[in-house]
Amino acid sequence: MNKKITLKNLVEDPGCLAEYDPNAMDFNSANKYINKFLEPITKTQSVLLKNTLDRTLAEDLVSPINVPNYDNSAMDGFAFQVISTSTYNKLEIVDTILAGKVSNKIVQKNQAFQIMTGGKIPQGADTVIPIELVIKKENIIILKELPKKGANIRKIGEDVQQGQIVLKKGTHIRPAEVGLIASLGIEKILVYRKLKVAFFSTGDEIIKVGTPIKSGQVYDSNHYTIHSMLTRLNIDCVDLGVIPDDKKIIETTLLKASRETDAIITSGGVSVGQADYVKEILEKIGSVLFWKLSIKPGRPMAYGKINSTPYFGLPGNPVATMVTFYQLVQPALKNIMGGRNYSAPPLIKVKCSVAIIKKPGRLEFQRGILFNKEGEWKVKPVPLQGSAILSSMSQANCFIILDINSGSIKSGEVVEVQIMNGLI
Repeated sequence: MNKKITLKNLVEDPGCLAEYDPNAMDFNSANKYINKFLEPITKTQSVLLKNTLDRTLAEDLVSPINVPNYDNSAMDGFAFQVISTSTYNKLEIVDTILAGKVSNKIVQKNQAFQIMTGGKIPQGADTVIPIELVIKKENIIILKELPKKGANIRKIGEDVQQGQIVLKKGTHIRPAEVGLIASLGIEKILVYRKLKVAFFSTGDEIIKVGTPIKSGQVYDSNHYTIHSMLTRLNIDCVDLGVIPDDKKIIETTLLKASRETDAIITSGGVSVGQADYVKEILEKIGSVLFWKLSIKPGRPMAYGKINSTPYFGLPGNPVATMVTFYQLVQPALKNIMGGRNYSAPPLIKVKCSVAIIKKPGRLEFQRGILFNKEGEWKVKPVPLQGSAILSSMSQANCFIILDINSGSIKSGEVVEVQIMNGLI
């Protein structure tokens, strides 16, 4: 993989990489190849901070100030000089400092200033004792214990120092990052422009939701799940609807989408059915890396390019559509958004409470229910695992990931689990 190989010359000369097999790509190779041939977007825009959630930072963010920008109290209490105070000494309260207020007085020996959380530490004070650790009698406090010098004081620049790189280019902006940037007083930041993704379903048997259904027809659930999954990524969706099994219409739609969007997603039409035209059309107008994966569900998935636009051909079965999106398409889209290497949620190991039947040969993403019983986390698969059983995704809160070479799992055996929260 050190030599420069383009998608086009790999497709034209499959022998240039011994592991390349478009008809039986393993999961790890598929992920590696997909990301190898992606081109992150480079165009940027300056956006108001309140509108940057789930965007990608396009430059290193340098702090213009110290945070906090003054020494302040970490709690409600009393500021005093610990170096001039004897254990359990009495201190005279001579001033009160509220948050946002400043005292011009200097703390003297055996004096204390009552101070609120966030209040600026007065000159001469080096320590704050919490209000709970004193006995207060009118304008006198008696210390129950003597704290260490510097206790309960948040120092200037303790959180962020002026000139420090706070967030690096490529950072995905979550609520925590929004709050951090706001604490620096920054109103606008430079982010990559939003990704624009076209998607459509194929199949004469597919009908729109809200239309009376006839025998032999199915509602287009994939359309709604793909739209929802893209929306969760803060992507501009180009909804092309349901495209009939017509070669010319499919070809025209794909070519138009390749000129106007950053990526294309279809569901259905990439298997071996007589009316599955997408594969034939893609071979004509684009370069395709693979047609099949050694995973379950999701075997009939395609990835390639039309012009320079990535194409993801997802399976028609609804569970397979969601599994391939989360495991392969979502990481790719996040990398296109800003070029930062996306990491899926970590796998955890737990005991499986029931036996699972599996044959070696494919990596499996079984839908599972992670639960706590008597203080121990365990997992079990949902009852129905068919790739068309969409309810299995709704019931599940995790994927049970079974290795390509593994066989059946015994009850009580440890398995790897990927929690859906954070993935979905």
